[in-house]
Amino acid sequence: RRDPHPSSTFQDIVGRSPRILDVFRLVEKIADSDSTIFINGESGTGKGLIAKAIHDSSSRRRHPFISVNCSAIPESLMESELFGHVRGAFTGANADRIGRFQQAHKGTLFLDEVGDMSPDLQVKILKALEEREVEPLGGCRKVKVDVRIITATHRDMKSEVEKGNFREDLYYRLYVIPVTMPALRERSDDIPLLVDHFLHHFNTKNNRCVEGIDDEALRILRSYSWPGNIRELKNMIERLVVLEGEGRITRQNLPCELAQGGTPRVPNELDISEEGICLQTAVTEFEKALILKSLEKTRWVKKQAADLLHLKRTTLVEKIKRYNLQY
Repeated sequence: RRDPHPSSTFQDIVGRSPRILDVFRLVEKIADSDSTIFINGESGTGKGLIAKAIHDSSSRRRHPFISVNCSAIPESLMESELFGHVRGAFTGANADRIGRFQQAHKGTLFLDEVGDMSPDLQVKILKALEEREVEPLGGCRKVKVDVRIITATHRDMKSEVEKGNFREDLYYRLYVIPVTMPALRERSDDIPLLVDHFLHHFNTKNNRCVEGIDDEALRILRSYSWPGNIRELKNMIERLVVLEGEGRITRQNLPCELAQGGTPRVPNELDISEEGICLQTAVTEFEKALILKSLEKTRWVKKQAADLLHLKRTTLVEKIKRYNLQY
């Protein structure tokens, strides 16, 4: 939509909270340029969807949108996957094969989880971007390509550059226009819209007739931290639709970790009701939420999570056991 205040969707992305509307407006500004886009955000926030939205809003929309998950393809196959190969280039190469760069010619190449690229591949990607041509594995002829590059990662790339895990020159080649996808806990106003959207989708897909969700269950969903973001919410709604089949979703239908209170969101503002608040409980829950957040941010590498929280690793491990936190 080109409406500056879309009511609920933009290129199949659901939301109308201030954070997601800012993303929609940015997409409208940058879509028709050929500048490289760098999408950052936690896993499950919809980085792939926004990359597709940029392509579909651009002048390249009639040409291919090719997506590559850099963390899902073995390193030994990645060069062939991106650049292609000629027959006989390696054992099993029984025919010529064009790579993803050529497949995306005149369209968009989306490199997801670009932070997981090996150092050797980073060199070859940088060369391809600078020369706008690729050389298939085992070949001797370079091929010109015209692609718009969009990349995404959940990693802190500045930190990766400082550690020497990612080339600085490639980082600045990719980091032209940054787009940050907000976590679901940062756009909780969108949860009712997302729930309705997923209910309709999975009712139709599975021939079910779940009517909706009651206010208490919705309140619980809005207060949950959603470490898996929209992907976690989507999977939960699918499970509820398939298992319940009809009626309305209530607190009793929710998974135990949610129905019993779940992991609280780290609040932006503190609020004390008229009834007051138990300080010890609030501090405990806040500590639990911060520990979980640090573990998610570091993919459960306890030493790194402890460093983020300025704790000893042994202290963090004790707290993980105390709160019964699990990956």
